[in-house]
Amino acid sequence: MNREMTTTPFGRRPMSHAMLEAQAAARDCPAMQVADKWKLFRTITEARPALGVSDRSLAVLHALLSFHKPAELDSEGNLVVFPSNRELSMRAHGMAPVTLRRHLAALVEAGLIIRRDSPNGKRYVRRDQEGGVKTAFGFDLSPLVARAGEIEQFAAAIRAEDLAKRLLRERISLHRRDIAKMIIFAEEQELDGPWSAISERFIPLARPLLRGFDRLGLDVLAAALDDLRLDVEKLLEIHANYRKSNASDVQNERHIQNQNPDSSSELEPGFRKDQGANAEASWNDASEPESTKEIDAGVTDQPIHSRYKLPPKAFPLGLILKACPDIVDYALRGIESWPDLVQTANLVRVTLGISPDAWNQAVETFGANEAAIVVAAILQKGEAITSPGGYLRSLTDKARAGSFSSGPLLMGLLKANQKQDEARAG
Repeated sequence: MNREMTTTPFGRRPMSHAMLEAQAAARDCPAMQVADKWKLFRTITEARPALGVSDRSLAVLHALLSFHKPAELDSEGNLVVFPSNRELSMRAHGMAPVTLRRHLAALVEAGLIIRRDSPNGKRYVRRDQEGGVKTAFGFDLSPLVARAGEIEQFAAAIRAEDLAKRLLRERISLHRRDIAKMIIFAEEQELDGPWSAISERFIPLARPLLRGFDRLGLDVLAAALDDLRLDVEKLLEIHANYRKSNASDVQNERHIQNQNPDSSSELEPGFRKDQGANAEASWNDASEPESTKEIDAGVTDQPIHSRYKLPPKAFPLGLILKACPDIVDYALRGIESWPDLVQTANLVRVTLGISPDAWNQAVETFGANEAAIVVAAILQKGEAITSPGGYLRSLTDKARAGSFSSGPLLMGLLKANQKQDEARAG
């Protein structure tokens, strides 16, 4: 390859850093480096955004490459082409001279070609006696060979980016289709759940994708749809489990309601009415010793629940979750506040087969927070309660009579969980 010295453009065109870098790269190009010109041109086309050239500029580069007769660009050969403006315009599909000059300047600025201007600015070649090229003035294509590896890296990065964006768009389209159909199914089947809120979350995520969406924007949209889809699938899974439980023999027991609220078949033995007072007193004996004695002696006629009902804030949320850890598995986005617990309990009661009427009565009697605590406790007890709906109704009736509070229930669960942990550790 001819080791040309640095050349400056002819006439009023200024020198630039890009020209210097391109000429330095051409000088430093390793010997015996060869590239197929048309494969290289395809790679340049893929890497066009990274190179900062337009499609019209690439049309001019294609025309320049066509003036180099060999199919390969060899770093040891002469890579200067010297077409006239007329011939170059013809091979560039009749591009106007002014436009042609602009795109040639863009190729030079992008470091893809080098101007080898003659003293008078004309393009020509001087040959030796054997007809070989001795000196040529025109456009040097050697930067293409020198930067072949770099251009391939640009193209590979752009291909990977395009593939990632294409996969994200596919993922977004699938999520949108599936979520929309699941919401429609839930509304048609009139399933319980916050479907209106889910629809409101889905509407802004279902807007048409613009071609200008970058990968970051697609990532954010796909992540939001991932979260929404998980929430929808969890709701539908809860209803599916409820349908399965309805089909089982155990479900038939839920229609058998014991009219005796003190019956041990409906209530836990440790929380019958005659033991509820003792348990309630034990829960409060640290701060109300005298009142406890009155309760044990039966000398007071004031309802226990109205006197010693602990507001939900008396039970730290962490204590509730420690006593009833199973409810966390049903949460849409974790349980970090009392509203989260109430929302999750409303979903759990569907799984347990508790009717909306039983739930609403419990909320009216206990308050939403304490009703959620009771449902969490029922879930935690699991198979020990054969009729969760009847159990909740009985506890609600006892609460109205002033003979039930959720405190002893929580303490019993805490002790049971502690014994299980000790058994595992032992």
